[in-house]
Amino acid sequence: MIAHLRGKLIHKQPGQAIVEAAGVGYDVTISVPTFTALPAVGAEASLHIHTQVREDQIALFGFLERDEKRLFERLITVTGVGPKLAVTLLSGLSPERAVTAIRAQDHASLTRIPGVGKKLAERLVLELKDKLDDFATAPVPAAVQGAAAEDVLSALTNLGYQRPAAEKAIQLSVAKEAALAADFDGLFRAALKIIR
Repeated sequence: MIAHLRGKLIHKQPGQAIVEAAGVGYDVTISVPTFTALPAVGAEASLHIHTQVREDQIALFGFLERDEKRLFERLITVTGVGPKLAVTLLSGLSPERAVTAIRAQDHASLTRIPGVGKKLAERLVLELKDKLDDFATAPVPAAVQGAAAEDVLSALTNLGYQRPAAEKAIQLSVAKEAALAADFDGLFRAALKIIR
């Protein structure tokens, strides 16, 4: 059972990383937050691994943060949540936000994730709300504030960018130049430069 992997990052794209360790290239399914936090190709990468063994395949799921792996392992215990959907969920919500949404029975946040309908959101809450006590839920800062920021966030997500990446790009843009917070065009262009 592979639990941790460290080696040269030889390929990365959203959803996938290939890490070479001892001459073997391991194909690892990753979440979007792990993808954005990985170093450049050619650098050394270190991932916490969940190994799934089935009759027809062995699949590796990698996470930069230990808490993300732990939450992934809780998510896949829920009926109807497979590893791919768990990765999708963690790509749309940070571990802190996912835990907060489940504890607060916030079905609306959960159903924003592709593949999570109302019934599955209810099942996630029902099966996990009392099993997440060992997860810290640090207050998540409001990512976007103001009409311009909300509109830019909406525009970026409509273009296909993941919400967490779009929020981060908006935060960084406003941090660099506070005046952008009230300027849709300027903020949109600045966030687009960062997100690409």
